Amino acid sequence: MGLVTLTEVLQRAEAGGYAVGAFNCHNLEFIQAIISAAEAEKAPVIIQASQGALQYAGLGYITSMVKAAAEAAAVPVVLHLDHGTDFQQVIRCLRQGFTSVMFDGSRLPLSENIEITRKIVDIAHAAGVSVEGELGRIAGTEDHIQVAASESFYTDPGEAQRFVAETGIDALAVAVGTAHGVYRGEPHLDFKRLQKIRELVSLPLVLHGSSGVPDEAIRKAISLGVRKINIDTDIRLAFVGKLREELASRPHEIDPRKLLAPAREAAREVIRHKMRVFGCSGRA
Repeated sequence: MGLVTLTEVLQRAEAGGYAVGAFNCHNLEFIQAIISAAEAEKAPVIIQASQGALQYAGLGYITSMVKAAAEAAAVPVVLHLDHGTDFQQVIRCLRQGFTSVMFDGSRLPLSENIEITRKIVDIAHAAGVSVEGELGRIAGTEDHIQVAASESFYTDPGEAQRFVAETGIDALAVAVGTAHGVYRGEPHLDFKRLQKIRELVSLPLVLHGSSGVPDEAIRKAISLGVRKINIDTDIRLAFVGKLREELASRPHEIDPRKLLAPAREAAREVIRHKMRVFGCSGRA
């Protein structure tokens, strides 16, 4: 089917009242697990690459693998840059054929975040590429991006309204209580804040750090306008956990394919479950 833009899948999600899963890829097996899960669920899917993944695998490798997978896939696939914090990196991803990019200027003063995001929107839209922006900082660690809980702050609804109006972004990532990485205790989302943002902002909202968030909380967030949900840690836990089991049970196995295949399958099942929760199964 090939690659599509983020705007295309999120517009359909908005009309249907569901969310589309955005799953981080780190290597070939993760990409295969994501695509296989999407085809099994007949769901649109967003494959996203973080700065760490691009540094590990290489921009060219990630782009080529996802493009090859998307061309053979029977479902719509978006190739998305996750947490791009460098202007030049965003431009490199645009040139490589990403169909969606995120500029994370949440560490910057609001006016500077607006200025840079607007510039990226102008360039990306001219190339037919969608842009996700972020307002408010999400606690935890996303590759080398670290935000302490004491430094994180929730998205201000009024600032969100201004940010969207002055940047022209296609989707807005909000901070309402989620965090990157493994949670200590159960996360509690600020649904009142999310509802207020939704009242002031008409475009699709994005929930980062959603691994570990209870299914019911995810469903409520979707009812309040969240249309893109990012998952990474839950997939890593499943993949690495199963890999450890295989290594322990078969210590003399030297064929990496026999060890990685069960890990890939474990990741696939986690992704399939998330898609059902998000309501995007059967929407391709």
